[in-house]
Amino acid sequence: MTKKQLQALVLEQEKKFRATQAEVQAAQKKIQEKENHIQVIIKEKDALLKKLQEMLEKFSSMKFELSQLKRLIFGSKRERFISGAEDGQMSLPFDIEPVSLEDNSVSTKEKVSSFERQKRKNHPGRLTLPDHLPVEEIIIEPEEDVTGLKCIGHEVTDELEYQQAILKINRYKRPKYAREDNQGVICGELPSRPIDKGIAGPGLLSHILVSKYVYHLPFYRQSQRFKTEHQIDIPRSTMGGWQGSTANLLHLLHEEQKRQVLGQGYLQVDETPIQVLDPKKKGKTHRGYYWVYYSPIQRMVLFDYQEGRGREAPKKLLSDFKGYLQTDGYIVYDWFGKQKDITLLSCMAHARRMVEKSLDDDQKRAEYAMTEIQKLYQIERRAREQGLSAEQRHKLRLDESLPIMNELGKWMAAQVRTTLPKSPFGKALIYSLSRWDNLMNYLRDGYLEIDNNLIENSIRPTALGKRNYLFAGSHAGAQSAAMFYSFFATCKHNNVDPFTWLKKVLEIIPDYPANKLSDLLPQNLNLSLSPESTS
Repeated sequence: MTKKQLQALVLEQEKKFRATQAEVQAAQKKIQEKENHIQVIIKEKDALLKKLQEMLEKFSSMKFELSQLKRLIFGSKRERFISGAEDGQMSLPFDIEPVSLEDNSVSTKEKVSSFERQKRKNHPGRLTLPDHLPVEEIIIEPEEDVTGLKCIGHEVTDELEYQQAILKINRYKRPKYAREDNQGVICGELPSRPIDKGIAGPGLLSHILVSKYVYHLPFYRQSQRFKTEHQIDIPRSTMGGWQGSTANLLHLLHEEQKRQVLGQGYLQVDETPIQVLDPKKKGKTHRGYYWVYYSPIQRMVLFDYQEGRGREAPKKLLSDFKGYLQTDGYIVYDWFGKQKDITLLSCMAHARRMVEKSLDDDQKRAEYAMTEIQKLYQIERRAREQGLSAEQRHKLRLDESLPIMNELGKWMAAQVRTTLPKSPFGKALIYSLSRWDNLMNYLRDGYLEIDNNLIENSIRPTALGKRNYLFAGSHAGAQSAAMFYSFFATCKHNNVDPFTWLKKVLEIIPDYPANKLSDLLPQNLNLSLSPESTS
């Protein structure tokens, strides 16, 4: 082969190599394009899966919200849960044995009559009338002539009757005596009165304030009742002025109550909104808040009005607080849990409420969690029924409640990994797990409560009042209302009649020593104390 032929062959091979190389590069490019396309498809798939998950969570959340709205409008608001029922079927409170068609000796009538006897046995019967009520005897003789007949007894029928309350005038007449030789006049001194130069007595002031803050009757309704029932016109503006004067008189007593409540080592805290007329915006209201503090050990309640819901309000009052603080899941309270001398307790009732609302979302797992929480409450109920001391209740909790809490916490931690975080049950798990240490803290001491339902019971009556009187007339009026809510809620927790307590306090407080005001608080007041004995 000549040199020229060899060069031609090399050129031809190079040409074929370049052509093959171009084909390889084209194939690599196509492969790369396909790989890129596959990556795009994978990314699109991941994006679609993520979007699908978000849509499922949103759908679950909307479904949950819809069910809650339907429940709010049409359903029961009670968090009732009955464990152990099969197929959702509640058992009847009595057993009915199947009756064979061949056995005619057992009659249905006997079965029913037995149940009816049990029903009649459990019926409370006629209302028992208390012995302290006055009795007016009305003798009804027979229409026939009973001359010469011997009375062998009486048929007695009691009728409970109502006599309308009366208003009366206490008219103080003080004779004036002229001294000899025109040396002046002698006249008796008026007793101290709640409102100096005012016409309202302690009983009337107590009736008006108790009617508003215990029985939720606004001043304008009370004014209408006074007109209708007693033919006397007491304008609501006058009642408002009387409330302000009474609040000024009781201010130091309220300060003493505040000092005692905040000095406790265990408090429950919650807040509730109140609408207040805004002086800066005519005809509009400002959303203020009652911050409520309750001492379960001393059974004392403190309402404190603040214009906002920020952390500054409780932080100011609790600046010197040391001890256990029990709250709901409001984020403002988290700051207190980080303080050195404060141990934060969470509310098991709020955790249970979250789980109860998720029953329709994940029935099987939610029912398990509800059953375990129910066991904790059964232990608390048993401790109350047996009248256990704080030390005994603490031991009972460590023996029975602590193992349940440990197992429930482990189970929740395992379930949260396989649960959509934005689903109702996922939210319930996250709510509890994020506060699990605080939920466990009630096991530290027998004086501590498993939840803060006691303070919610103190707040609940204010909802009726706010619905009736709608708003407070000013920030000062809202603070005045907080004072009376504090007194009357403390009366309720100590089984003290609020009218009797307030009337007695208004009778004696004008002359009562300031260093003994603690004696006038609802849990301490001796109702037999007379005004003369305080001087």
